[in-house]
Amino acid sequence: FIIESIKDIELKNIKNFGKFSIIYRNKIPENINKLKKFRLDCKSKKIPLLIANNIDLMKEIRADGLYISAHNKKLNLRNLKKNFEIIGGAHNIKEINQKKFQGCSEILLSRLFKTSYKFKEGFMGVVKFNLFSKLIRTPLTPLGGINLENLSKLNNVDCENIAVSSLITDRQDQAQKVLK
Repeated sequence: FIIESIKDIELKNIKNFGKFSIIYRNKIPENINKLKKFRLDCKSKKIPLLIANNIDLMKEIRADGLYISAHNKKLNLRNLKKNFEIIGGAHNIKEINQKKFQGCSEILLSRLFKTSYKFKEGFMGVVKFNLFSKLIRTPLTPLGGINLENLSKLNNVDCENIAVSSLITDRQDQAQKVLK
């Protein structure tokens, strides 16, 4: 799940421990103590928490890993100990190769399905995603446009995981029923 605030997800409603991870995109400044408590709650439920694009915050709350977004091309990981997970985001082959160079063990590839975002047009679809998946040796995870109406199409996608963001914030209760 990709969240922008710890208020986007209710951990008390989660019953499938260890089945997914949370990527916290820290666009909205949060109280650091509340974020640390959220981290401990995630840990108690065996939910890995990754922090987007912020190594200092990742270290401060002792998160499980780091998410490097597609637009983040210069994040320097050379001086870090690699005892955490690194996941990247990409939209094309060039960005995939960049994330591999940055040391990502998994890449979220966006947009699988059509989205309603105002400035984001185009999507790759199931066939193109599957072709990318066969070409790339790093595991790819589809992201973008995944909603309750097209969840059944994911049966045709060559992947082990999926990534969702707006599905969680828009319809958390319905999404929880689907993921059980």
